Amino acid sequence: MTTCLMFLGTGSDVGKSIATTAFCRIFKRRGFRVAPFKAQNMSNNSYITLEGGEIGRAQVVQAEAAGLLPSVDMNPILLKPSYDQASQVIVRGKVATQLSAMEYHNYKNELKQTVMESFNKLAGQYDLIVMEGAGSCCEMNLKDNDLVNFEMAKAAGARCILVADIDRGGVFAQIIGTYNLMEKEEKDLIIGFLINKFRGDPRLFDSGIKYIEEKTGKPVLGLVPFFEDIYIDTEDSVAVQVDRRPPKELADDNVNIAVLKLPAISNFTDLEILEREPDVVLNYLSRANQLTDEYDWIILPGTKNVMSDARWIKQKGWARAIKDFAARGKFVLGICGGYQLLGSKVYDPHGVESDKGKEIKCLGLLPVTTILEKEKVVQKVTGISILSGSRLRGYEIHMGRTTPVRSSGQPFARIHVPGKKKQWEDGWVSEDGLIIGTYIHGVLDSPGFRGE
Repeated sequence: MTTCLMFLGTGSDVGKSIATTAFCRIFKRRGFRVAPFKAQNMSNNSYITLEGGEIGRAQVVQAEAAGLLPSVDMNPILLKPSYDQASQVIVRGKVATQLSAMEYHNYKNELKQTVMESFNKLAGQYDLIVMEGAGSCCEMNLKDNDLVNFEMAKAAGARCILVADIDRGGVFAQIIGTYNLMEKEEKDLIIGFLINKFRGDPRLFDSGIKYIEEKTGKPVLGLVPFFEDIYIDTEDSVAVQVDRRPPKELADDNVNIAVLKLPAISNFTDLEILEREPDVVLNYLSRANQLTDEYDWIILPGTKNVMSDARWIKQKGWARAIKDFAARGKFVLGICGGYQLLGSKVYDPHGVESDKGKEIKCLGLLPVTTILEKEKVVQKVTGISILSGSRLRGYEIHMGRTTPVRSSGQPFARIHVPGKKKQWEDGWVSEDGLIIGTYIHGVLDSPGFRGE
């Protein structure tokens, strides 16, 4: 039987993804054929595989660490929240259905066979599977219908390491409390603990290690130092990270960029490349009065629910603020759902995001309209910017078809699927070139376009 190692967590964002990535690389360097696996992810940050399937971005990085191309079997179930109590369910890379939280809870049993088929496929190809759990492994109200933590560990015969985050405080309660909530057979799967984000001299924590080991009878396997420069795509909502930090100070000699922090924001990894630029200050804004004249750009990112976010923009005063910002000659960029919001209207004839037949007015900064469709476009693309001739590369994930309603301005790019001849025009650019909308996620990763 294939050997399996699983990283479980005391909570969300404690470092399970990082640990899984690290051990995929460690085992790869030691000559093992290793693959990552996470039964279920919940994230609006997805990636498109070569086959055109959607999976969580953490498994993509883990696959790279293992020297593999990403596969939908590495993350067979992906939940993409569309609003507070419902998610789009992606099964093996393809949209299966949209369900409320309660409906999905009842649907999980049907998915267990799919999860095991994907796991068994990987297990038949690799020496070692490094697995990742989700959130806390001991959410008592969810354990009866567990798909991704201990039930998966038992099914795989995995040895488990419990990861805790000391930087957020309460690491003793995290580890000992979580361990004490486990059933005996679950405790038997735990081989030890990994304490993440440790600052300072590890010798000062010797007594802490002793205390944990005495209370649990399990070893602390290691302390991982605190790092600020690990650029690995995140799973959870940007709000988790952004709300923990104050806005960065704006500077005249930098490019100051505002990002509209939409309630249903998705694929915010589009923007991470800008945060690494030394002469860029990027802030996520939730209040319209924060959009001052000191900003040079505003970016409207992707959204999982353009209909509800269009209403939010109006209710919160953002519509007026963005229009005034554009009227002052500032640069405006919309990506995917953000592109749809820059248009005049969005129609929802099939009830994809709202009641059937609904339509909503948007910002009207670009002369385009969008019709939401049942079929989802999921594909990698490459092409050329019509404005400058710079090469572009990225991917599309959307359920809308956007078309110009008048001829002012021009398309943004001419694109195609790699390896295929058919080309088409993407996006739209205002006559003055200062307002751009595109469906291409990852467009800012293209150095030529970003440099412009």
